[in-house]
Amino acid sequence: MTERTIAATSTSPHRAIAAAAIGNLLEAYDFAVYGYFAVTLSRLFFPTGDATTSLLLTVATFGVGFVMRPLGAIVLGTLADRRGRKAALSVTIVSMAVGTAVLGVAPTYAQIGAWAPALVVAARLVQGFSAGGEVGTATVFLTEHAPEGRRGFIASWQQAGQAAALLLGSLMGVVLTAVLSAQALQSWGWRIPFLLGLLIGPVGFYLRSRTHESAEFTEARTQMEVSGRRSVLADTLRRHPRAVATGFAITITWTVATYFFLVYLPTYAQRALHLSATSALVATSAGPLVVVVLAPMFGALSDRIGRRRLLLGGATVIVLLTYPAMALLKVFPGAWSVLVFQIVFAIPIAAFTGPAPAAMAEVCPPQVRSTTVSVGYNLAVALFGGFAPFIVTWLVAATGNALSPAWYVVATCAVSTVLIAVLYSGRAYAQITEPTAETA
Repeated sequence: MTERTIAATSTSPHRAIAAAAIGNLLEAYDFAVYGYFAVTLSRLFFPTGDATTSLLLTVATFGVGFVMRPLGAIVLGTLADRRGRKAALSVTIVSMAVGTAVLGVAPTYAQIGAWAPALVVAARLVQGFSAGGEVGTATVFLTEHAPEGRRGFIASWQQAGQAAALLLGSLMGVVLTAVLSAQALQSWGWRIPFLLGLLIGPVGFYLRSRTHESAEFTEARTQMEVSGRRSVLADTLRRHPRAVATGFAITITWTVATYFFLVYLPTYAQRALHLSATSALVATSAGPLVVVVLAPMFGALSDRIGRRRLLLGGATVIVLLTYPAMALLKVFPGAWSVLVFQIVFAIPIAAFTGPAPAAMAEVCPPQVRSTTVSVGYNLAVALFGGFAPFIVTWLVAATGNALSPAWYVVATCAVSTVLIAVLYSGRAYAQITEPTAETA
């Protein structure tokens, strides 16, 4: 394929952003809505007679979806490296929409008994599988379509799309809790966010069906076909373990900070700080909004000063600030305090997650890039992010201490900071793991 032909079939950065971000929006929206309505879902699908036990079962089911993410990362990441980013991204958005549909129409425990939680678990497994290929492949797709010197900015829209979904889910919760009575919300209103999420699926599929592979990937796939490489996963693990470990390290802070500060906080505010559902959702809408605005700015800044400084700086601030900030939140537990709390933490989260997508994609060559990013990202998400709501809920219940979630956030983000400092040098694009003539 000539350079002219490749250029003619490449997707523009703006179309790439739209196609990638819409899928990330659906993926994050579904997970966010589940988190925001966890208290309601616990009553409808996991009634045990004890509110804390029901909530633990609900957030555990939230985590079950993450168990499938490593499998999705392997299957869909490999598909993206062998058949193309477009094919994998089309699969992920369809399967995510199917999982959302099941959640939106699932009968409750009162209607069909134990089959109700089983349906919720099945839907979460489907969503987890598709999400396993979504973030990594979308990240790679954006990075490969970015012009030279703008990879941080273009790839940051992946995180901006996720934050926009969290904001959309939060605002949806605000509107429903304000407009509907508690009885109507529990009876049928909770289904509305899931069913509205289905509208995103067809739009995303249409946008992705009209994209093209990047020139970089097209050339890399041709070289891989000529070389006769068969196992993308084996090649990834054998040649690029440092790239996988780097993505794993970066994702720890990314996933823990996102799922605690931006997704779980409404539940925490209701259970530990005793805010009403409406007040909690209004107060926690500010964080995602700040991330939507600032993540692209920090992504662009990383193109100028490098990714490493922002990654280490953002993670360090989260480690140092979490415990004292949560202590102040316990002393002043009102809605305004929660609002300020989220805004303050949204800044280092944006500083970290803005450059994070490009940083993860840059440390591996295009032949195995989607598999490498997907595996590293989803292993960390499955281990540290998916069960974060369960762990912090259990910590509060077991210790009776509203500050106990800070222990988990500080410990995991501190480990992530050290690993990033050791593994990620921030050197030029794809140099860290590109095999030399001697090792190839």
